[in-house]
Amino acid sequence: MRMFSVSHKTAFVVDHCPYMAESSRQPIECDMLAKSRSQGVIPLAPVSKSLWTCAIECSMEYCRILYDIYPTWKLVSVWKLELLIGVNYIVSDSEVHILNSWKQEDQNTHGLMAALTAVGPPNPRQDPECCSVLHGLVAAVESLCKITEYQHESRTTLMDTADRVANRGRIICLTNAKSDTHVRMLEDCVLETIQEQNKRAAGSDRLMPIQQCELVLVHIYPQGEETLVSDRQKKELSSVLSSEVHSVRAGRYLAGKLNVLAQLLMCVCVCMCPCVCVCVKEEQHANTSANYDVELLHHRDAHMEFIKSAYKTNHKLMNVIHVSHVWCVGDLHMAGSTSRDSGLKETVTLKWCTPRTNSVELHYCTGAYRISPVDVNSRPSSCLTNFLLNGRSVLLEQPRKSGSKIISHMLSSHGGEIFLHVLNSTRSTLEDPPSISEGCGGRVTDYRITDFGEFMRENRLAPFPDSMIDAAGRTPVERAKSQLERYTRYWPMIISQTTIFNMQAVVPLANLIVKDTLTDEDVLTCQKTVYNLVDMERKSDPLPISTVGSRGKGPKRDEQYRIMWNELETLVKAHLCTSERHQRVLDCISACRSKPPEEEEKKKRGRKREDKEDKSEKNGKDTEEKGWTTDSERLKGVMEREKDELSECEIIKDSPDSPEPLNKKPRLATEEQQPPEKSKGPVSLFTLWTNRITQANSRKHQEFAGRLSSVNNKAELYQHLKEENGMDVHENGKATR
Repeated sequence: MRMFSVSHKTAFVVDHCPYMAESSRQPIECDMLAKSRSQGVIPLAPVSKSLWTCAIECSMEYCRILYDIYPTWKLVSVWKLELLIGVNYIVSDSEVHILNSWKQEDQNTHGLMAALTAVGPPNPRQDPECCSVLHGLVAAVESLCKITEYQHESRTTLMDTADRVANRGRIICLTNAKSDTHVRMLEDCVLETIQEQNKRAAGSDRLMPIQQCELVLVHIYPQGEETLVSDRQKKELSSVLSSEVHSVRAGRYLAGKLNVLAQLLMCVCVCMCPCVCVCVKEEQHANTSANYDVELLHHRDAHMEFIKSAYKTNHKLMNVIHVSHVWCVGDLHMAGSTSRDSGLKETVTLKWCTPRTNSVELHYCTGAYRISPVDVNSRPSSCLTNFLLNGRSVLLEQPRKSGSKIISHMLSSHGGEIFLHVLNSTRSTLEDPPSISEGCGGRVTDYRITDFGEFMRENRLAPFPDSMIDAAGRTPVERAKSQLERYTRYWPMIISQTTIFNMQAVVPLANLIVKDTLTDEDVLTCQKTVYNLVDMERKSDPLPISTVGSRGKGPKRDEQYRIMWNELETLVKAHLCTSERHQRVLDCISACRSKPPEEEEKKKRGRKREDKEDKSEKNGKDTEEKGWTTDSERLKGVMEREKDELSECEIIKDSPDSPEPLNKKPRLATEEQQPPEKSKGPVSLFTLWTNRITQANSRKHQEFAGRLSSVNNKAELYQHLKEENGMDVHENGKATR
């Protein structure tokens, strides 16, 4: 069943009995604005409003809030009864005045005020025996059975299931009851009327039975008197009727109670938002501004949207949303009263904020809700309203106990209406989305973005008449699905997963092989593409093989072409069942892949030789790495042995009986030995690598004669002087015999 809220229909029944002309006994000073009073001037006596005036003001305030926040599809029908209530409820010589209807053009406060002016105040001298409030309640039930424009539209849209459209409503009766028994009698009357009207509506197309009705009786009594009607919470009288009773003193207490009812009774969920620290210019100090608090009424979803956003960003709601409770001026004197009866309202406090951003910067909003000031005539409310209607905006922040402030809402006007905008606290959907090439953790993945754009252009949808059917009897939609299926039979998404789609030479074949039918010219083009690939393999042209995620040089040239031919064959086999000409393309590829036996044997020998070279190079590297990882003690032992061998070679070389050494390539062990002071302790990797580079460089030129006969890389100079003079020359230049 389509759920229409109970607030979809609200019928106000305002009592117009003679006792409603009684004074509320709340004095209003008329001379309070006079700063000075001259002598001999009699001050103005205070005045007080009647119960009727208090009831009209509160009901109009209720309607104003409803019209401000929900301008459409939330209807109010106000009834004025020119009836008098007696002990016995006798309906005679009475008339019900209907001030408006359910039509949208009648839903405004101006029309209601004009109709109330025509009715006038109640006559205190009228006979109360000829009037009763029951007539207004009966008329209100009849009005709830009438179909509104929205209900008619819904029933027309749901012709097959028109019975699913629900009819719900509420009746608010402002009266002066005599006792609790009087209240129960009014409730019984409403229940009987609903049952009768539902029977009538069952056989009519212009009426709808009432599925649910809420009766709210507000008992108004003057100040200084004891109430004879007790408050009562919501009670289910039947499956279609529920009732609640509120006993309120007239005057400002009644205004506060109706304000609370506007928040509690409306299923549209109105809540109060005090905006604190609102800057208002003072006339006495034009250069300064004072801070005031302005209470605003708005839809509760304005805060629920922000709470959802806060949950998404893992904020703690206790730190984000500051919820306080404000007690309205009401019947706080009654013992045992509940929060609802006493006027307890849930409020969310927002603070005026001056952001540090640019004033013309656009804010991403997740929702906009109309507002209505609680005290529309107060100076702070008027200043804030005029400020917003002049095209300005106000940013509001959530007060937090600690941490940085959170700008959650913004007040701004559109078309003469003020809205409370909910600002998004998460990443805006209007921001540029992350690049498709950005993977998790910022890694760049090699998607075929350009190729995918071409794929979308080739397979975009367009309007097409359904009557155009091909020779196979397929509709345009079926042909589109078939084409999409062919194009995606083999379509790698990542560049590193394909070779042929990265080659410009394979583009003609890849574009033609996905076609539904191939012509002889298409087959010839595909064969030329295959022959071109064979020529590339004969010339050993490099292929665009991706080496992402791999180490080393990558696969050999022969292996690269083998991968390319396998992928090309996979592509053609995916479309082999399409037509016979696709088979001819596959046969051409198979014929070109088969090589002569001698060529295959030659390639095998070449591969074996390359494998051996790779193995030897790998073993050499492993040996070097293994040598680098030995401990320092083993390295010292090797160096000591090499030092001893060099000493023996020196002794043999210096003896006069030894023959001249052969002109051979010098041993490299002398190159690698370290000075004694450096061989103590572990040897660094840098030293080992430097020795290896020195060894490699020494092979590139013939060694000096002096270094060949030197000891520890130190050549003795002027050896001929020793032979001529028979003296030894030392390093310090002193000769000894």
